[in-house]
Amino acid sequence: MADALFPALLGEQWHALATPVRRMHGDAPRVRAIGQADVAGASHLPARLLRRLLGLPEPGPAQPLELSIERHPGHETWTRRFAHGGMRSRLTRAPRGDRLHERLGPVTLHFELRRTGDAIDWQLRGGNLLGLPLPRMWFGSVLAQSGAQEGRYSFHIDTRLPLLGRLVAYRGWLEPSDG
Repeated sequence: MADALFPALLGEQWHALATPVRRMHGDAPRVRAIGQADVAGASHLPARLLRRLLGLPEPGPAQPLELSIERHPGHETWTRRFAHGGMRSRLTRAPRGDRLHERLGPVTLHFELRRTGDAIDWQLRGGNLLGLPLPRMWFGSVLAQSGAQEGRYSFHIDTRLPLLGRLVAYRGWLEPSDG
């Protein structure tokens, strides 16, 4: 398990996480899960275009959600299928080794992972556009948490950008699936 992305980044904090969180972020080569998410976001044209460019879902309540995670040496590919769009990202460990990088289209976000209670708090520390570092303030505020609620994996993501407002926010739950 030492080579698995999340356990390696969280170190000893890994063992204090809720079971559904460890199941989702562990070392299984493949994870399939189904669930539901409420998705929100600004309705103006610039936000809609940026969501499309980054492959983010469109707003809508109680959307069915399917997730597949494929783990390979050095990276994970997360594919999320919402009722109103899909989202694919590639997660890697930063070259320095202490941060998680998540690539969404032309943007790579840099997160520091911390355990908060039995959940993971993803703290945005910076990012790149097409490989070029950008000022941290351009990425606005990102709330990202992975936890457990009622025995299921739960998540809450809320991204707000300067001048655009809420780009996308989604919260919901997932349960492992055999399919």
